[in-house]
Amino acid sequence: MKKNVALIAGGYSGEYEISIMSGQQIAKHIDNERFVTYLIIVTKDNWYYTDEENNKYEIDKNDFSLTIKGKKINFDVAYMIIHGVPGENGQLQGYLDLMGIPYTGCDMYASAVTFNKYYCKSIAASVGIPTSKSYFLTKDEYDVDAIIEKIGLPCFVKPNKNGSSVGITKVYEKDRLGEAIDNAFAADNEVLIENFVKGREFACGIFKRNGTNIVLPVTEIIAKNDFFDYEAKYTSGKSDEVTPADIDEETAATISAYTNLMYETLHCKGLVRVDFIATDEEVTFLELNAIPGMSAASIIPKQLGCYGIKMEELVNLLLDEALDSK
Repeated sequence: MKKNVALIAGGYSGEYEISIMSGQQIAKHIDNERFVTYLIIVTKDNWYYTDEENNKYEIDKNDFSLTIKGKKINFDVAYMIIHGVPGENGQLQGYLDLMGIPYTGCDMYASAVTFNKYYCKSIAASVGIPTSKSYFLTKDEYDVDAIIEKIGLPCFVKPNKNGSSVGITKVYEKDRLGEAIDNAFAADNEVLIENFVKGREFACGIFKRNGTNIVLPVTEIIAKNDFFDYEAKYTSGKSDEVTPADIDEETAATISAYTNLMYETLHCKGLVRVDFIATDEEVTFLELNAIPGMSAASIIPKQLGCYGIKMEELVNLLLDEALDSK
């Protein structure tokens, strides 16, 4: 009998549209011989499924089920593709745990830690991975001089718990710091300020297959904007993403090793992507994306193609991994 898959996309953040595109792409690659897929859209107002005739059916949150034309549909597994809140920060994972529904990707605890940039950087530093200097704010009372003395200029100001470069500002001048902090606080109740590391930006995907970690080829991200912001990530022509990256073997090996170390240290599951900045001296950890983008324009599909793994193989492997964990 076919298994029912809830392909959960959308979310409450500025990454809503990207999540929808990722979900639509993944739906094309789920094995229809084994699974029946329902694209579930999550918004703050409701969670729903829309059929081919454009009829909308709301999820019953008491047991995460659908009722379509009098027939109740329970889900055997959920494929998580919400970028940002509530899918990447552990909230939805905790709910599905309570419902007894297995899901792809990291569990509630790993998701919460990886979504919190400050905590994740602290863990990276604790296992010997270089990180940039940072200043952490939990309220909008701060000393600009103290921040600049520790971090310097230019610096990056970003929401601590957010993704896709939403709310991030690169600050060059002291009198622009306050505006950037206010901008970040508009997106989150915690703000992280980091020193600017001048180098080349890289991303590396990883997942587990048959108990073995598969580290994908490294991608270099060359932003045509001032940095790899939301526009550069999701606007055609605003960045070049070179896979495999044109780097020396030692740097590639270091990025791969750090990616593997973060995956293991944080007890990640499923597919994740780890981002770095590399200089001539060292490789610096930036962040870990527990639910990376999977749209046609995203980095991971390019890495899969370079490695020689089809999207179908990965998507169905992740579903099987989730089902086996039940």
